[in-house]
Amino acid sequence: MKENQKHIAKLLLQINAIKLNPASPFTWASGWKSPIYCDNRKTLSYPHVREAIRDGFCEIIREKYPDAEGIAGVATGAIAHGMLVADKLGLPFVYIRSSAKGHGLGNLIEGEYKPGGKYVVVEDLISTGGSSLNAVEAMREAGCEVLGMVAVFTYGFQTAVDNFSKNNCRLDTLSNYEVLIEHATETGYVKPSQVEILKEWRKSPATWMQNL
Repeated sequence: MKENQKHIAKLLLQINAIKLNPASPFTWASGWKSPIYCDNRKTLSYPHVREAIRDGFCEIIREKYPDAEGIAGVATGAIAHGMLVADKLGLPFVYIRSSAKGHGLGNLIEGEYKPGGKYVVVEDLISTGGSSLNAVEAMREAGCEVLGMVAVFTYGFQTAVDNFSKNNCRLDTLSNYEVLIEHATETGYVKPSQVEILKEWRKSPATWMQNL
């Protein structure tokens, strides 16, 4: 399992879907300062990477969610990944908007879904888990059973762990922050002196810069 996680981490770093720069932090939309930036949409531009992600998701779903009757992608970042997985597994696919459409039928879930059906939700990135769990709740409110969520990458914030536990939703990811930092250190992507900075950020991302 860990070797697979390292492989995905390696691919994300190679194509700059994930960038690490402790010396010159990035600014997230939330205003947080961060030594890491993740844009998993880039994976779609690289056939070998998107195939590795698709196959990794399919392996998890076959092993841990064998009763899945459908796949639901979270808009917008996970729509394509979810569709690739559904196609590979031969399962129906829907996607979940961040908010209901403001015209037409006002759909929150796009596609044909079956109330009572068992779905696995596909996500690209987990930070605090808030928006991801909103998608899970949308499926549940539509009468569907959510078996769990799979995601490409998680920062592993304790807040996210707590949120998924509180909402009784299982989460499986292809890679994670700890594995990424381990791989980045082993390959010389980051200096040993920067590792502690990267570890400290994850403990308290909202106040990290204030503590430097």
